[in-house]
Amino acid sequence: MSADDTPYHRHLITHAEHPIAAPLDEPSVATLLRRALGEADRRAAGQRPAGQRLLDLGCGQAAWLVRALAADPEATAVGVDVDADALAGAASEAARRGVAERLTLVAGDAAGYAAEAARGAFDAVLCVGATHAFGGLERTLAAARGRLAPGGRLVVGEGFWEREPTPAALAGLGAEREDFTDLAGVVDLCQAAGLTPVYGHVSTLAEWDDYEWNWTGSLAGWALDHPDHPRAAEAAADAAEHRAGWLGGYRGVLGFVTLVLRGR
Repeated sequence: MSADDTPYHRHLITHAEHPIAAPLDEPSVATLLRRALGEADRRAAGQRPAGQRLLDLGCGQAAWLVRALAADPEATAVGVDVDADALAGAASEAARRGVAERLTLVAGDAAGYAAEAARGAFDAVLCVGATHAFGGLERTLAAARGRLAPGGRLVVGEGFWEREPTPAALAGLGAEREDFTDLAGVVDLCQAAGLTPVYGHVSTLAEWDDYEWNWTGSLAGWALDHPDHPRAAEAAADAAEHRAGWLGGYRGVLGFVTLVLRGR
């Protein structure tokens, strides 16, 4: 019997049922997008015209952008990611939703893209759960702010310590204590970068649990569905390790906040 040659791409598998690669449910995403796009401002004296330009740095499958483009038929967007397979998934979903002509997908380094002034300014810049691409939150804020148009909004999602991390939490995350600060510290870093929070959402435990059950469950299910695949055992082990690190370590310890920020 020949081995199962189904393509194995862990990110696509783990996010198959939860394409937003962060602990956020659909109502939370919709609210954050409304705030990011300044819908209230547009309704109040037409201060922000329709047809805005969006940029997602570290977009993955571009789930945020696809939702934004579907909500605003005049908007355009650019998504940047190093993962070619994720971008292929983004292109497929954008075509399915009828927004592909307004979405540009760039295979490359998000930090490098943000550093190029020729890329122009955007009405909304997003980096949710991808600050590692820049080497941390501070560098993300500096790079993303440089791509904001006057009056534009930055949406950034970052982890923080809900409470002092235990050794089990650090081991489960493969992290160090200094990798994150507390919630007040995240806000302080934003303000120090010249950015003011105008909205924020702290992910609930239910949002976290839904994200983690989908992540681990999708990967474990894939391993069960492809027992003859050469990476089936690896997938099953990764799912079990991740689940143990979450349930036995960082559940209720690591928080996640998504902030909508404006420059001063």
